[in-house]
Amino acid sequence: MAAETRHLSGEITAIRRADGESRTLAASLPRLVLEARRIAANVIHGLHGRRRAGAGESFWQYRRFVSGEPSQNVDWRRSARDDHLYVREQEWEAAHTVWLWPDRSPSMAFASRQARDSKLERGLIVTFALAELLVEGGERVGIPGLMTPTSSRSVIDKMAQAMLHDDAARLSLPPSFVPSALAEIVVLSDFWSPIGDIRNMLAGLSASGAHGTLVQIVDPAEESFPYSGRIEFVEPEGGGVITAGRAERWAGDYVTRVALHRDQIRAETDTLDWLFSTHTTSRSAAELLLFLHSGMMVSKGSARTATVKAGRRA
Repeated sequence: MAAETRHLSGEITAIRRADGESRTLAASLPRLVLEARRIAANVIHGLHGRRRAGAGESFWQYRRFVSGEPSQNVDWRRSARDDHLYVREQEWEAAHTVWLWPDRSPSMAFASRQARDSKLERGLIVTFALAELLVEGGERVGIPGLMTPTSSRSVIDKMAQAMLHDDAARLSLPPSFVPSALAEIVVLSDFWSPIGDIRNMLAGLSASGAHGTLVQIVDPAEESFPYSGRIEFVEPEGGGVITAGRAERWAGDYVTRVALHRDQIRAETDTLDWLFSTHTTSRSAAELLLFLHSGMMVSKGSARTATVKAGRRA
């Protein structure tokens, strides 16, 4: 219980720090990038058939109800025909939703001397900054199981408050939910979960046709294993302890195992046409933010091309 209390206290500190850092990071991006985002958003709006302002009035599809949403969102007539609850989505809502998942599990609190931030801080900083940029570009941003999609200008405040008042278990991977076919998903985690869990997560999130990006955030020490001598390693989530008599002998096997794990994740994402990348906390947070921002614009461009081609065939 003491360990859990320390983690929650550390998480509160990380959220508050990330709040300020993310605003600075978002504000520091070149104005040309922000302008390009606005232009791209306007083009996508037209190609997706956004005929009216606001939330849209053209029916798009039914999707599964997400835990935490207001009950008034449920379409009770459609839900009565099945064992699940469904929400009636309008066209604009479906086309402009980005789900962000920052891993807040205990393993993310790790930080070595070479790191600029802990993995938790880095994930939160980039999540908040990306949310602000997306809302600036006209998107709606949500957190699976925690915050319903919003286009509010105070999106960072809403996300931070939702996390600070969250009393659920800190999961490494996002909870199961069914995103819209045109939704975008970004998962920021250390991805030290078993490959089977990651595979199941991807299968569930991609089943509707949604596109996504996985970013593995790691500490420099997790990348290179710079340990020697007698070292005690503590698993922060399972509570296991392993003692190495001469840790330097483990380095080769460790690096090989990490490479294999990443290859397995990449094989899964390649099959689904998702993006997978790694980010070390010794590097700049702005670098990761720019990667995600540009990658999402490429993804939107691909969706636009597919829409145009489909229209021509019709």
